[in-house]
Amino acid sequence: MRIMKRKSLFSLYLVGWLVVCVACSPVPCDVELVAEPVPMTPDYTNVAIPYNIAPLNFILTGGADASRVSICGKQDSLVVSGAEKVCFSAGKWKEFLNKVKGETLTVKVVAKVNDRWLQYPSFTWYITPEPVDGYMSYRLIEPGYEVWNALQLRERNLENFDERVIADNNLVEGNCMNCHIYGKQDGNLSMLHLRGEKGGTILNRGGKLRKLVLKNDSMVSAAVYGDFHPSGRYAVFSSNIIIPGFHAEGNKRLEVYDTASGLAIADLEHNRMIVSGMTNQKKVLETFPTFSADGKWIYYCAAPLVALPDSLHQLKYSLCRIAFDATKGEWGNRVDTLWSANKYKGSVCFPKASPDGSRLLFTVADYGTFPIWHQETDLRMLDLRTGQIDALQVVNSDRSDTYHSWASNSRWFAFASKRGDGQYGRPYLAYIDSEGRVYKPFVLPQKDPEYYNNTLKSYNIPELSNTPVSFDAAAIKQVYEQAEAEVFK
Repeated sequence: MRIMKRKSLFSLYLVGWLVVCVACSPVPCDVELVAEPVPMTPDYTNVAIPYNIAPLNFILTGGADASRVSICGKQDSLVVSGAEKVCFSAGKWKEFLNKVKGETLTVKVVAKVNDRWLQYPSFTWYITPEPVDGYMSYRLIEPGYEVWNALQLRERNLENFDERVIADNNLVEGNCMNCHIYGKQDGNLSMLHLRGEKGGTILNRGGKLRKLVLKNDSMVSAAVYGDFHPSGRYAVFSSNIIIPGFHAEGNKRLEVYDTASGLAIADLEHNRMIVSGMTNQKKVLETFPTFSADGKWIYYCAAPLVALPDSLHQLKYSLCRIAFDATKGEWGNRVDTLWSANKYKGSVCFPKASPDGSRLLFTVADYGTFPIWHQETDLRMLDLRTGQIDALQVVNSDRSDTYHSWASNSRWFAFASKRGDGQYGRPYLAYIDSEGRVYKPFVLPQKDPEYYNNTLKSYNIPELSNTPVSFDAAAIKQVYEQAEAEVFK
């Protein structure tokens, strides 16, 4: 009986071996099954990916001279052969992923290393039925954030590898450019700040560019961090007196903190700033405001003022909210605390509400409001219906994870992460299914899988959009040089 069982197992093993040989032809039949994971970069193992994403090209780092990758669904499959770089045909990739929406695919990698053919353990790709928005904008900048001699805002088509420059500081007298953000993930409603004598907030609304001076006498500075009201008529901003500081040692190279800050709403149709004493208290620092999906609330971060920089480690922000009446253009008269810095022993920044109104993403660090050099910075997700907070363990890394944005369908979010080398921020995408389960994120794919290793720039504020913007770097230059700045009162 034992002999028969051994023969049966041997027969099954032989059949499986033959299947490998046939499926991977011309790979020879002396393939060795190995236990170690596929030595690939970027790490695309066991992730959920949208059916409209560009090919997930990767490189085998184990010294492969030849390789064969097969991706198998229920009825369809895709096979690619190569060497250490595994690059898919864009046309075949797109056609294949459209056929396998909603399926969990099995990915098998066989590689020739030092004259040995090795078959690694297979992994999976879940092809989500919901797409990700087709475009992402980001700021490319040196990771030190104190140098901007070559700073650009770029827009990437996520369905392929097309990328274009939408603003270039070399065209605007070398001045700094900040934070390109969208309203309702719409390329026809966005804004960015341009510094310098001819600068201002560049508003892109319905394809028309305007240059605005978003400040009045009750604000401590011009507008800094902001977000659009869903109507498009209003935008909420912080005004901040920002001080940079540099650490002498450790991983936290640069620290940025406010010595004064408050909130203001810009009425983009009547050129006025709306300020409330509730969110402009001298002994409280308020920053990072964002509207709820229905526009009835403003979420923001608030901290009691402490002696700075001496007490910087005691500077901890809570997550707060205040009502807003868009019909009257009025702030509410009560502030609610949703996440207490004292209770959770941390500091919140950058809240962002999902477009369907169900969730709020934010980041938590040990202290302060500049998390990119805090390696402990992690994303959190608040369920606005239940009050439950997800620690997002599957998403976070041992480095800074922050500067996130939602897709228009609330099924995807993008964020910047310094995982890997701890120095350069890269754009990642993560999926949330209909049950609220969050999947392992993956880095934005590039045509050349070695791209990130050779690019000495950080991706700052990756923002998703379902349409491209209607302007380019030349149009931004023209507005900077020629447009008269509109003053708000």
